[in-house]
Order: sequence, then C-alpha cells, then structure tokens
Amino acid sequence: MAKVKKILIACGSGVVTSTIARKRVEELLDKNGYKGKYEIAQVPMGVVADKSKHADFVVATAVSPKDLHCPLVDGKAYLMGRGEDEPNEKILKLMKK
Repeated sequence: MAKVKKILIACGSGVVTSTIARKRVEELLDKNGYKGKYEIAQVPMGVVADKSKHADFVVATAVSPKDLHCPLVDGKAYLMGRGEDEPNEKILKLMKK
C-alpha cells in the first residue's frame, strides 16, 4: 500500500489564504486519483520550517519560507486564479515519488 503523503499548506496566519489553496490542491489530487492518499495541514509561516521535518512537501501562498526540510511548491497562483498549471504539475510529480 502506498504511503499517505503529508502536505503542509502555509500562509501568514495558517487560515485564510491557505484555505483557498487547500481547496484547489484537494480538487487537483482527488481528480487525479489521490483521494484518501494524502493528509493536509494548514500552518502559519512561523512554524512551517519546523513542521516540514514531518511533511512530504509544502505549498506556500506567501513569501517562500526558508530552511525547509522538504520540497516547496509556490502556491500563490491559487490565489490569483491563473497560472495554476505549474504548481499543479509539481504537486502531481511530488505525489508520484
């Protein structure tokens, strides 16, 4: 059985913009057959570096955090409603690893 991927979605407070990005990421993953194969946690930027030790990748909707322990996906496109192909491709690639 494949390992459940742990995904962090980070924004300034861990609430508002990360919720928007979370919905987009969940839609993408479910549409591509990953339903039930991931867990998403929304976190504020201030704790993302520490929490990334236990994550498979981070989707950030604000300034890219430093000192991450896993790959980063720039999720600002999810807030703009355009340019989502690039983060979508990166997320799907990371899900296959």
